[in-house]
Amino acid sequence: MTSVWGPAGLLARRELRAGLRSGFRGFRIFILCLALGVASISGVSGLSQSVVGGLEGEGRRLLGGDVDLRLLHRPADEEQTAWLEANSTAHSRTVEMRAMASPGDGSRAMIELKAVDAAYPLVGTVITEPPLDPAHDLGKRDGAWGAFAEPALLRKLGLSVGERVKVGETWFEVRATVTHEPDRVATVLSFGPRFMVGLGALEETGLVQPGSQIRYHHRLALPPGTAPQAWTEILEAAFPEAGWRVRTPDNAAPGIERFVERMSLFLGFVGLVVLLVGGIGVGNAVRSYLDGETATIATLKCVGATGGLVFRAYFLQIMTLASLGVGAGLAVGAAAPFIGAWALAGALPVAPIAEIHGGSLGLAALFGLLTAGTFALWPLARAREVPAAALFRDRVAPADVAIRRGYALLAGSGIAVLAALTIVTAAERGFAYWFVGGTLLTLLLLRGGAALTIRLARRLHPAGAVWRLALTGLFRPGNTTGAVMLSLGTGLTVLVAVALIQGNMNRQIEERLPDEAPAFFFIDIQDHQGRDFDATVTGVDGTSDFRRVASLRGRIVEIDGKPVEEVAVDPGVSWAVRGDRALTYSVHPPEGAEIVAGEWWAEDYSGPPIISFDARVAKGFGVGLGDTLTLNVLGRDITATITSLREIDWRSLRFDFAIIFAPGTLEGAPHTHIAAVRAPREREDAIERAVGERFTNVTAIRVREALEAAANLLAGIGGAIQGTAAVTLLAGALVLGGTVAATRRRRVYEAVVYKVLGATRKQVLAAFLLEYGVLGLATAVFALGVGSLIAWAVIVFLMGSPWVFLPGVAVTTAASCLGVTVLAGFIGTWRVLGRKAAGYLRNE
Repeated sequence: MTSVWGPAGLLARRELRAGLRSGFRGFRIFILCLALGVASISGVSGLSQSVVGGLEGEGRRLLGGDVDLRLLHRPADEEQTAWLEANSTAHSRTVEMRAMASPGDGSRAMIELKAVDAAYPLVGTVITEPPLDPAHDLGKRDGAWGAFAEPALLRKLGLSVGERVKVGETWFEVRATVTHEPDRVATVLSFGPRFMVGLGALEETGLVQPGSQIRYHHRLALPPGTAPQAWTEILEAAFPEAGWRVRTPDNAAPGIERFVERMSLFLGFVGLVVLLVGGIGVGNAVRSYLDGETATIATLKCVGATGGLVFRAYFLQIMTLASLGVGAGLAVGAAAPFIGAWALAGALPVAPIAEIHGGSLGLAALFGLLTAGTFALWPLARAREVPAAALFRDRVAPADVAIRRGYALLAGSGIAVLAALTIVTAAERGFAYWFVGGTLLTLLLLRGGAALTIRLARRLHPAGAVWRLALTGLFRPGNTTGAVMLSLGTGLTVLVAVALIQGNMNRQIEERLPDEAPAFFFIDIQDHQGRDFDATVTGVDGTSDFRRVASLRGRIVEIDGKPVEEVAVDPGVSWAVRGDRALTYSVHPPEGAEIVAGEWWAEDYSGPPIISFDARVAKGFGVGLGDTLTLNVLGRDITATITSLREIDWRSLRFDFAIIFAPGTLEGAPHTHIAAVRAPREREDAIERAVGERFTNVTAIRVREALEAAANLLAGIGGAIQGTAAVTLLAGALVLGGTVAATRRRRVYEAVVYKVLGATRKQVLAAFLLEYGVLGLATAVFALGVGSLIAWAVIVFLMGSPWVFLPGVAVTTAASCLGVTVLAGFIGTWRVLGRKAAGYLRNE
């Protein structure tokens, strides 16, 4: 082994010393591309782990204890409460629900109402302004209960500390504003500001009604040395059908963790695309470098050096330089958690744990080195095979040599390993398969686009000499058409796809949904209030499309007889088993329901529990007609058979439920009703006022405000994603700049030839700029097509939404691509035009 690699190492060291003296000219883009890709992958992964680590480290505080038990609609009974008291060292009860608050002047605002007992909080401290104690200052004084409110509520209602606000049937005095709530985890969408009251005041509000959407929490401190998981198993054995939703410190903030993991998954894929574009730059840089080493390689071969020795020497040199780029990227990636902890201070409920994550750095380094080695193989293998005599004339007449099968297999294996590594290390395999497939398809389409561009350029025969020179440049020996379209086109494709996906989602929220959505959703309508409520709402002028249905909630605990934990649920529908699901019962199918399998039950059905189920969720569960679902409803397990499947368009915002029961099962359970109504914007205040005056327990949700909040959220996320996607465009631009720099020697040679043949400087400049202009336009067209195809597939197949092509994105993309390409061509060409022909003619 030493005899094989020793001479190669010696040659590599000598070449590296020469490169060090020249500042590694020609490899700067190579190193920068690798550094950018590795930094993206390691930085995103490291920051994600830091955030999740912070959540897990502060899990007990976020949870409010060692264990959090939640019951929906109903409190724990006496036996359950006694068991909890006997098996814990401290116990705190809180109740949470949505409600409406009004200062009495007709204005109303939705709030997140939280009633707490004297033991709250078990962990951490509630911070208020002025500083007050919940255990003493939420009590009743001067005929009014105390309350702590978030500043946003006071601003919305025009109130200040010391004034009173009515919630339900009770008046509260706002005694302080809440600035920190230890167990409140920020959510992606919030329905209202916090309003904290004492547990004793809740009964007087009249909001606690049978079936109301109330969440009862029990926070517990366990005896020292007690493992929360083991304690939970004992609890489940004692009350197997209680329907607890149990959380422990290791999953205190599952919503934020899922959000961070999803964002990290996407941003990690963006990093891989950056690395892929960098790989193309690696191939270009190696090819350009070997072109400049033609004389050296030819001389080595003439004095007896074998092709294997040449390959090994330059491979060692390339991988050494690749290590510099990977090392630079790892340095940035290692710093990312520390920078992120500083930048995200105060934006998250916990501070990220700033530390170096060796696993993330090692994986990113592996990706970087594999990419460099894989993309360097082909030009190195070609240089190995070119005969010595052909190397001297390779610049003007590239030799047509066949790459040895072993090197071709090695390059293919490298690509396969990169794809497998991407899939194996991804948090969600389904998305990883889509990413790998989409990436390969993108590269194939862009490569095909380059081939088509070259073929068209060969067939065109324009009249002007300048145009002929420009088009000839697209297919002449050593052309950069393929390199530019792959590198710049890949970055543009990602940017186009992200922009079109975001644009279609914005269109849904900002254009389509407001036209189709109701003005209000109403929740917590009691059964005995139904008729009066209907008359009140429909009695307001301008209302239409009013609908009210029964509603309660239950949790899926078994799928076709198997516990949910043992079923391989498709990630796309995992939301259906993460929490409680809205349920209803009905004699007739919902308006516009599309039954795709089975039949709806008869109007006079009376028999065992049966349900109609969402077809998409059923497919993700692996169940169909005749299979069963077991749901825990109010502490009772109900097993129902699936008798029909419906295709549900959730984008319509009409009333529909994933699970609808046949009559005879749920009617006797405590439940409420929900309703919706459409109305002109100018009538919304009148509707809210009419409902608020008669039904203080009913919560009105303005759909328009919810959509605006969703649009703002989407805009923020979209801006961040577009910014990261633009990194791929930056990488493409770097590769483009490297490609232009790499062809500088050939450009000088061509410019000299053109000048000798009588071309003016203006004509040469025009020819080169036209060449880059045509190349930029072709790249933009193909990137736009491929990016649109990817966005269409994501919108239609992954999101199940209608697709609309947005021409504004097309124009912007074409213009940016054209501008970047022509600018790079101009910079590279302008330096070439200043060269004198005489010196080059004497040397040639």
